[in-house]
Amino acid sequence: MLAAERGAAANTLAAYRRDLDDYLRYLSDAGIDPAEAEAATVRAYIADLEPRGLKASSAARRLSCVRGFHKFLYAEGYSEADPSAPVAGPRRAQTLPKVLSIAEVDGLLAVARARVAAAESRIDVAKANKLLCLLELLYATGLRVSELIALPRSAASTRERFLVVKGKGGRERLVPLTDVAREAMREHLAHVPGEGPWLFPADSESGHLTRQAFARDLKVAGAAAGIREDRISPHVLRHAFASHLLRNGADLRIVQELLGHADISTTQIYTHVLDDRLKGMVRDLHPLNDG
Repeated sequence: MLAAERGAAANTLAAYRRDLDDYLRYLSDAGIDPAEAEAATVRAYIADLEPRGLKASSAARRLSCVRGFHKFLYAEGYSEADPSAPVAGPRRAQTLPKVLSIAEVDGLLAVARARVAAAESRIDVAKANKLLCLLELLYATGLRVSELIALPRSAASTRERFLVVKGKGGRERLVPLTDVAREAMREHLAHVPGEGPWLFPADSESGHLTRQAFARDLKVAGAAAGIREDRISPHVLRHAFASHLLRNGADLRIVQELLGHADISTTQIYTHVLDDRLKGMVRDLHPLNDG
């Protein structure tokens, strides 16, 4: 159902499968048929996650999976009720996304450009241009890492100033491209051998660059730019894209569209940036503020 009706991505399906396997093992150990589970059963399962070391955010994700499963059983007539409906989720502390400053992103890009300039062998030139292209694209577009690494080869030769990206749930969106990002793609493509379908081909099961390989190279570049390993990841650069846009005056709804969030509530993790900007506007522009 998740794949056929909701168009869930492979990573989402894998996560649901892992969570559901864990829940079904719990029910099996307790001798409970999934169709006969009660609200107390679901509550007991969620309570059992904390002693096992799961964070509140992970437990909330597990509960979301369990709810989806029981809603499916109820809707398809396999059970007489949805026992997960009255179960409240674990309280989660509001955590702000890790964000790099504009100066830190500039430093990271400077490291990548310096590597391109210093590269001598054909292999080193290709590697340096690939990393620079990945960084320029990610910071210019805010793409999800899964969207970035799976870009088609044709993206580098488009005459348009935007990309059409298929994100979560199969939803398509337009992503504007900067001139710098377009040039980085052209330079990278000039060093990509063959005529394969991917912009970032690799010897992997998918045929393109993996998230893990990109994350590893990014951390190495981050270290060279003086950024701690635990402060940088592809997702952190996506956060930087969104936060820096908002800090410079972008509308939250526009950022929602650019990030491909189906719900504005997902984008609202960035409202701390808006709060700072609005406070600054009041401080600087209010006629009664002479300080």
